Amino acid sequence: MNLVILILIFSLILIWGLFRTKIKGVIGEKTISSILYFLDKSKYKVINNIVLKTGEITSQIDHVVISDFGIFVIETKNYKGWILGGENSEYWTQVIYKRKEKLYNPIRQNLGHIRALKNCLTEYPNLEYKSIIVFSTKAKIKVNTITDVVNSYRLIATIKRYSCENLIETEKENIFQKINALNLIDTYDKRQHNKSIKQRIQKRENSIRENQCPQCGDNLIVRNGKFGKFLGCESYPQCKFIRNI
Repeated sequence: MNLVILILIFSLILIWGLFRTKIKGVIGEKTISSILYFLDKSKYKVINNIVLKTGEITSQIDHVVISDFGIFVIETKNYKGWILGGENSEYWTQVIYKRKEKLYNPIRQNLGHIRALKNCLTEYPNLEYKSIIVFSTKAKIKVNTITDVVNSYRLIATIKRYSCENLIETEKENIFQKINALNLIDTYDKRQHNKSIKQRIQKRENSIRENQCPQCGDNLIVRNGKFGKFLGCESYPQCKFIRNI
């Protein structure tokens, strides 16, 4: 009996080690889904876990809230520790004691999600999209951004801060139905999606090595900032790409 228990414990540890990142991501998304459930359903329509395809690029969006006040596009990050970064930085930093890890700027990630939604909702050119990045309660957010970056317990208050009406009921319903109709989550190939992301990252890195801006294609030049030298796009302020040196 003891041997069976030991095997079970070992198996659970092995599964956690192999799929820890995925499990933590799912837990984070489920937590936010539960929070969004309490929004007033007469004003807000929630869609969780959306996959949209534009050309060869797929976008996996954690949560979309279609409201009287526009569309909220929510990216969840189940991270702990200090989270450091800026609005236009390419990467942010997670600090846990003396250990530092990089994460791709979730604001930029969410801008890609908003572009995918815009491509699917071209008949609504005046729609207002509001990006929100949500971290778990274990994260201490130390970022300098215009975009809303909040802990999960502040999500509802952040959404309710917007009160300027932008959509009528029929528009909300039509948008809700169209996003659901275009959602490819049932046929979504996560491995292919991850492969596509890695290819795009590699393409960006190649551009940067060749001193070309991965966002607009112009030249990258060395600039001086208050925290030292960095690579910036020659077309600033039209293009705000930066990369720390």
